[in-house]
Amino acid sequence: MSGQEPSDERLTDLVHDAAAAPSMHNAQPWRFRYVRRSRTFEMRADFERAMPRSDPRTRGLHIGCGAALLNLRVAVAHEGWHPETRLLHDPSDPALLASVRLTAPGIGENGLGALYPAIHERHSSRFPFDDTEIPDAVREALSEAARREGAELTFPTSWHLHEVLEMVREAEARNLTDRGSDQDLAEWTRIDAPSANMTDDGVPEYAFGPRKRGGKAPMRDFAGTRQVAGRDAADFEESPQVALVSTSHDRPEDWLRAGQAMERVLLLATLEGLSSSFATQPLEWTDLRWPLRDPVTGTGYTQMLLRLGYGPKGPRTPRRPVAEVLDIRP
Repeated sequence: MSGQEPSDERLTDLVHDAAAAPSMHNAQPWRFRYVRRSRTFEMRADFERAMPRSDPRTRGLHIGCGAALLNLRVAVAHEGWHPETRLLHDPSDPALLASVRLTAPGIGENGLGALYPAIHERHSSRFPFDDTEIPDAVREALSEAARREGAELTFPTSWHLHEVLEMVREAEARNLTDRGSDQDLAEWTRIDAPSANMTDDGVPEYAFGPRKRGGKAPMRDFAGTRQVAGRDAADFEESPQVALVSTSHDRPEDWLRAGQAMERVLLLATLEGLSSSFATQPLEWTDLRWPLRDPVTGTGYTQMLLRLGYGPKGPRTPRRPVAEVLDIRP
């Protein structure tokens, strides 16, 4: 593809890859515009897919868009272009989050293209993982992947891990009685969708995973207070392996960096044979989010909590048609 103008079909493929990214409740809050005269993708937030109750500052929305931006960069690098990326370069247009200009190769992208095989293999897994420890070398590689995107990835242990898991449990308890959280679940979960072909967004019932019967893994129950007929229950990890994605500041551009770092970590984790899921519950409560930070330095802002481990791969979840999220301009 390098050296020639990409066809409409190729542009569609690139956005198809970008849109495989995870987002809060699988809302997919992004749009893309490709301008041919400048060979540039513009990435825009779809604020109609924001969650004013669970994500009032749109921090989670930006993180999801950051993940899609990373996927786009990986796909562009895989095709032989250099993705020249700028974040938030038009403050007068808050929906415009980033641009990616397709330029000739020559400037290293730190091995982004090698992550491409994981884009469509990565799925959130809400099933129990086994007790196999993630090797130190893999943990360090994942941390380095986050650093390359301007964020930090840390694995809490000992009393800090205990505190993190306690905050997840506290957030879960609050969410059970919080009307706003329940409304978001009702809007973005699909109990009547038995397959990915029945809907194009949200979390369908088949992706809920089993109800947690025991264990300490930080699992959100997407059924909320609703009963799901025929749903199994299972024991989850007693010693879950979780990681925190953090940034030095807490601005919209930091949220985008955190999303890119998160997705880069998840793609590498997928290539390393790891499964993953998210625990955003304590991040949705201001008083619970702050104590998650690194207790050694006492600085930084936690942007995402990841659960990693060796276990079943998650199922494919639905995606919006590319025609709904891509606009091609001369």
